[in-house]
Amino acid sequence: MRILGVDPGSRLCGYGVLDAEGLGAYRYVECGVLTAARGAPMEQRLGEIARWLSDVITELRPVEVAVEKVFTHANVSSALALAQARGVVLAVAGMAGLPVSSYAPAVIKKTVTGRGRADKQQVARMVQALVGLRRPPQVDAADALAVAITHAQYQATRVL
Repeated sequence: MRILGVDPGSRLCGYGVLDAEGLGAYRYVECGVLTAARGAPMEQRLGEIARWLSDVITELRPVEVAVEKVFTHANVSSALALAQARGVVLAVAGMAGLPVSSYAPAVIKKTVTGRGRADKQQVARMVQALVGLRRPPQVDAADALAVAITHAQYQATRVL
């Protein structure tokens, strides 16, 4: 099953695609980070994310999408921007007819590292090891791959 994991952001939006081949068996496909123009109006950045995500879905053909839930943030405007970017991800996936699953950041970190409060570098190193990369990916791409790994794990345990 091909899974697209997304770490939404209004300026940096990470994605990671992997093929899940059973419990703990993943084949890395691709990952990256969309960097929207700094200082551009929100509608322009969200439009860039939508176009880019549509292209990723068209090219890589995932069958399911997994996205990180919005976490409680001390800065309300940052949380709102994150929620808007997440909404774009949900809308694009919905338009493509893909089912979406959401996971809390602590669940993702615990699934990948064994600790719900792991830092971004720990997540990146574990993702590197789990999917067999030569070096850790950029943190936003690593977070997106971690979301995809979490979804693969949850799906595999549902089948058992």
